[in-house]
Amino acid sequence: MKINQNLNKTDLSFLLRESLESDIIPPDSVLDMLMATKKERIKKLHPYAITPPTKDGGRWQTWYKGSDGKRKNIKAQSEDELWEKLIPIYFSDSHIDKITFHELYEEWLEYKQTVTNSPNTIKRHTQHYRKYFEPSILHSRKIRRIDELLLESECNRIVREFNLPRKEWTNVKTILNGMFSYAVRKKYLIMNPMENVQILVKFRQVVRKTGKTETYNSDELEQLNAFLDKMYAETGDSSYLAVKINFMLGLRVGELVALKWEDFFDEKYLHIVREEIRNQVTNEIYVVEHTKTNKDRFVILVPKAIDILKKIEPQGNYIFMRDGERITSIRIASVLRKYARYQGVIVKSSHKMRKTFASNLNAAGVPLDCIRELLGHSSLSTTLGYIYNPLTEDETYNLIEKAL
Repeated sequence: MKINQNLNKTDLSFLLRESLESDIIPPDSVLDMLMATKKERIKKLHPYAITPPTKDGGRWQTWYKGSDGKRKNIKAQSEDELWEKLIPIYFSDSHIDKITFHELYEEWLEYKQTVTNSPNTIKRHTQHYRKYFEPSILHSRKIRRIDELLLESECNRIVREFNLPRKEWTNVKTILNGMFSYAVRKKYLIMNPMENVQILVKFRQVVRKTGKTETYNSDELEQLNAFLDKMYAETGDSSYLAVKINFMLGLRVGELVALKWEDFFDEKYLHIVREEIRNQVTNEIYVVEHTKTNKDRFVILVPKAIDILKKIEPQGNYIFMRDGERITSIRIASVLRKYARYQGVIVKSSHKMRKTFASNLNAAGVPLDCIRELLGHSSLSTTLGYIYNPLTEDETYNLIEKAL
């Protein structure tokens, strides 16, 4: 079907609609024709050369005049992709022109909820937006009026005024990266303005954590185990054994309390396949059939760990139960608080069990990659963040003396 180039927009729309309704041409063909028509019009309007790649791995590129009147470079992997990026410049959509930063955020968040199974992530994004971006000049600004310099200025202001450490800013920046990446994919924008944004102000310096605060050292672990044994002997509460065994398993506390007897299928390994989670919106606590990383794994059972498991009288499907009910991560935290009060020391969180496990393995010479696998980490750099010195001062001194 040949389209008369002299037809006006109304005539063209009518003919296309009639053709679609009469099944003369399929919808995909209509889109192709519209794209081809727009491409021909751009060729007449576009004043800059379109340059093919000059070497393998290069990209097609050209220039265009931005809203500020300055010439800007635009690149794409293929010529067709480059045309797709040029079309929004010459054929402005009035609806897209009116989309504000906040409207883009709402649309992106709605999309995000369809691709994540974590309501806690959505809640965190909402909290961060309200705190950092709602008071910002970005909030009501139209997205096509937000350039790299404005974005860079606002990002630096947020880091400076809120005195953010690098880690917190990384969490906040997730919103911006997600929003603008979504806008590019939706063809609202040609390029992601976050790509070249630099943080030039200083992040708040965070005091480096040490083994004294992040792990239970040898003496502390000995005292804690004595307390756990005493309390289990008095109460028969498997919560105390759950805490004791996790220094030999290194599980996330949600994985620990979700263990079932079926996961203990031989005397060498535990199969880690599920975890407890808490919905921070509804405050509901429940078990899901996957781990944090959506990957199952096996952890080694040493003889001491097997002995602990054999002490427990099964009360149901779950290994750690109390009064006929599965114990929760809240109960594990309660046991550690009870020990801290008993011993008169500062409370160390349940996550410190996991760091103690990793640090003790490292101190004993277990390969880092093995520790990574046992912890269920995808990246070795994450595992390194769990490694501290778990030794007492005397043990550390003796070790250095021996080495030197």
